[in-house]
This record gives sequence, C-alpha cells and structure tokens, in this order.
Amino acid sequence: TIVALALIAGASAFSFAPITTPSVGRRTHTSSSSLKMVVSKKDSYKITSLPGDGIGPEIMEATKKVCMKLAEKQGFKMEFTDALIGGAALDACDDPFPDATYKQMLASDSVLLAAIGGPKWDKNERSKRPESGLLKMRKSLGLFANLRPAVVLPQLIDA
Repeated sequence: TIVALALIAGASAFSFAPITTPSVGRRTHTSSSSLKMVVSKKDSYKITSLPGDGIGPEIMEATKKVCMKLAEKQGFKMEFTDALIGGAALDACDDPFPDATYKQMLASDSVLLAAIGGPKWDKNERSKRPESGLLKMRKSLGLFANLRPAVVLPQLIDA
C-alpha cells in the first residue's frame, strides 16, 4: 500500500499520519480536526524521499530532521531512501520519473516529496520537463492532489 506522509501542525505539536491513496489503498475520509491512521502501527516505516530540484533538497533535509525527531518522540523509526524525480532525474537519466523511483515508491510505506522544476528545464519539450515527472507519478499511483497545510484568514473567507 502506498501512503502519503502528512505532518499535521496542531496547536503545539505535530502528528504523524500515513494516509492511503484512494486508488491504491482504502479510501479514507478526514475531518478538519484530525487524520486517522489507515495502516497498521509499525515499529519502523520505510519512506521514499523525493528531494527534487531547486530548494527541494534543502527543504527535504530539514523535513527529515523534523520527522526523525517526531518518530523518536512517538517511539518508532523512519528509514529514508532518496530517489530521483523532476529535473534531477532528467539530468541523471533523461527521465523525469524513472522506473527505479516508481519501484522504490512501491516498496515504501510512504513517500515524501519536496519541490521540483526550475528555469533550467523550461525550454525542454513537454515530456522532458520536471513537471511531467510529477504528472506521471500521480497518474501511475492514482493520485490527484498534494496535501498541504493551509490557513484561511478570516478577512478572506468571503472575498
């Protein structure tokens, strides 16, 4: 089962919530206040990390530190394995979403994606652009959206 790793910022803490993707695993419905564990609790989770391009690798390193601290506090382990996607994958093997990355993702409990793309690849043909790797990944796993934290300011609710 492929799951997305969601770190939900609460009032003063983070929660770890592996969430199955609808087409690969069971559907899950979430409320605005919490996400539920949809995989059995384990002592250790294998996570494919996709640092990507630009500031992605820097973001990924910081995120891994937060995840490791969270795992330590919650009493489980996380084993990260980096894989290529986007421009980094194009530069390394001329494919924005290599088969090796797909296979690594399938062998993992979760996938953590940072940023992809940049001006370096803007003039490439469509199939050789970093975002093509993201679209290929989403299609191959039956995903349709990223989970991102969001805050709506009260002043903008009716805007």
